[in-house]
Amino acid sequence: MTTTATPLCERCEQPLPVMARRHARYCSAACRQASYRARKTSAPASSALPDELTTRARWVRYSSAKVPLTSAGKAASSTDPATWSTHEEAAASRAGAGLGFVLSSTDDVVCIDLDHCIRPDGSLEPWAAPIVADAGTTYVEVSPSGTGLHIWGRADVRQGRRIRRPDGTAVEVYGTGRYITVTGRRHGACSSTLADLSALITRLTA
Repeated sequence: MTTTATPLCERCEQPLPVMARRHARYCSAACRQASYRARKTSAPASSALPDELTTRARWVRYSSAKVPLTSAGKAASSTDPATWSTHEEAAASRAGAGLGFVLSSTDDVVCIDLDHCIRPDGSLEPWAAPIVADAGTTYVEVSPSGTGLHIWGRADVRQGRRIRRPDGTAVEVYGTGRYITVTGRRHGACSSTLADLSALITRLTA
């Protein structure tokens, strides 16, 4: 016997009401409004992002649970190019909660993820400030949470790593087979291009 999957809300991923309209996308007015507000800040203009990212057709959307989605709102995969889109297509989509860029072995684009490194006053935690400084002139943006940073650049990273530091903090380095959320919220006066992060990553992983 064939069964039909229960439609889920694009915002909270809970089942839609039984009496929901055929093409309904949200379980409630609250989820619909929250999704609309998120879309207003989750589609950064191309001018805010490095060309090294926007010119590559490796864009996805992501749900509130950080699950990758296609521009059409279907399940996507960071290892299946058929589920990726151009930046223009993904930015125009209303699916999910925001944009993501897929890191691939086809080039050397990488990302260093610093969680919980921004203090309430906007300054950086002491352990994060030297890392950002050592990254040099490259594109750095604030993560969706508003408390983390994504440092974008170039390096030969084939295996993602989570580096536990002596002070208990952790730094994550990714280079392939993963998507990274993109907000377009630049950190400080960062560059609009990607710098070589090889030396920094070598020091972090030593």
